[in-house]
Amino acid sequence: MHGLASILFQNPLLFVVMALALMFSIAIHEFSHAYVANKLGDATAKNLGRLTLNPLAHLDPLGTLTLVLVGFGWGKAVPIDYYNLKNPTRDTALISLAGPASNFAVATALTILLKVIGLIITSNTSTTLASIVSITSTFIYPIILYNLVLGIFNLIPVEPLDGFKIVNGILPSKLAVQWVQLAPYGLYILILLMVTGTTSVIIYPVVNLFVTFLRL
Repeated sequence: MHGLASILFQNPLLFVVMALALMFSIAIHEFSHAYVANKLGDATAKNLGRLTLNPLAHLDPLGTLTLVLVGFGWGKAVPIDYYNLKNPTRDTALISLAGPASNFAVATALTILLKVIGLIITSNTSTTLASIVSITSTFIYPIILYNLVLGIFNLIPVEPLDGFKIVNGILPSKLAVQWVQLAPYGLYILILLMVTGTTSVIIYPVVNLFVTFLRL
């Protein structure tokens, strides 16, 4: 899967479908962060209007641009007030994990839906039904792909991605202190990974394995 820019002029309708799928996937990811944060006692995101599935509340300019250009990126970070959390390190890791977990859950649920749709097609000869199913699949498939990409990309353990905070929550205290010292260099490391194509090497083989495993 490539960035949206590559299909804008080739297939405008597909561009719209992919853009909607992208915005929905980002909204799911960031909403999940806000939801778990609120459940763990921090209502900061809720008070700032981030506890919503409205994609416009979650779009990050740079993260969205990279998704459009190269096919992976991120949403606007959900604000967290660590003083509202009972166990800041653990709870931050859980909040961070919620985003990718929600993406994988959506991808899995929609994959199962596609499998059910496929069974309906094979047991029914109606051309009208087949057309409806085909159109539905055209909308669902990009959502599955973008949720997979967002989930995997955000698990890369580099600040500002979720993976960095998840690792920090898992590490013993002494190692965690050393780990967080890498945070200021995270964006530079991330840019280097993207420029060298390392992110694609990480993401797309895993996506392909997931797709193969679920027999899309």
